Amino acid sequence: MNVHGKDIKLFAGNSNRALAEAMARRLGISMGNCEVSKFSDGEIQVNIGETVRGSDVFVVQSTSTPVNTNLMELLIMIDAFKRASAGRITAVIPYYGYARQDRKSRARDPITARLVADLITAAGADRVLTMDLHASQIQGFFDIPVDHLQGAPILTRYFEKRPAEYRANLTVVSPDLGSVARARRFAEKLEAPLAIVDKRRPRANVSEVMNIIGEVEGRDVLIVDDMIDTAGTLCNAAEAIRARGARSVAACATHAVLSGPAVERLAASELDEVVFLDTIAQPPRKRLEKFHRLTAADVFAEAVARIYSDKPISALF
Repeated sequence: MNVHGKDIKLFAGNSNRALAEAMARRLGISMGNCEVSKFSDGEIQVNIGETVRGSDVFVVQSTSTPVNTNLMELLIMIDAFKRASAGRITAVIPYYGYARQDRKSRARDPITARLVADLITAAGADRVLTMDLHASQIQGFFDIPVDHLQGAPILTRYFEKRPAEYRANLTVVSPDLGSVARARRFAEKLEAPLAIVDKRRPRANVSEVMNIIGEVEGRDVLIVDDMIDTAGTLCNAAEAIRARGARSVAACATHAVLSGPAVERLAASELDEVVFLDTIAQPPRKRLEKFHRLTAADVFAEAVARIYSDKPISALF
């Protein structure tokens, strides 16, 4: 694949190689030859097995669990490609870790999302391609171009294929006030009414449902969020919605972080189905029958092709 004199090369760290390989297949190219391993003391080692001089290099790496290891892999890979005279380096980060630390909510808090952005830029990345940042203003933390993809079109297409009876009875729910804008766009796309869960968060990763604004009784409810982490908020919301007479309760999110007790909570929850994308690789122990995973490979591959060809990304949405 060669458009304007430079060849395109796609490499992957260890965090989500399956997604990178799917992207390569859709682009009609082979994965780049690169080994990311560790020395005996835990230091990360990168060996690039082919020339990248003048190439348009795309490095696919989600900064998911183990977050710090995957972040260091990404930084070291970028540095290696920069020192090997790559023509342009794009960090493809399907899931951007540390995105929830985007502001000072208390005195002396760090803004770690900005720090990570600075590290990626300092390592030598020329641009970033990511999907559904937890806070969209993180795009402004970078001094290099950021292409911000959306997972909602993939998720809405999945639910648009449901029977007409389900779609006519559907209510989209925002699990908190911070997700209202995202849920409203989702509801408009599916032509469904919107409801909102009013909650309070006494401490990190703990939430309590206070009230539900909107009608859910007798409805097929779809809870929409950008990520599922410990699943406490989601499971509490599903329980409250079911207690108010919902006929069915499903949830969808772009990123399945699934940390701590998330899988056990979701298995025991009132949720009938949980739909998410493959931005984060999931081991077999984190898979349930009610989980349904959709791929973002097509969208990322098309975005990579457009970046390589200097075409607009906005046309994807």
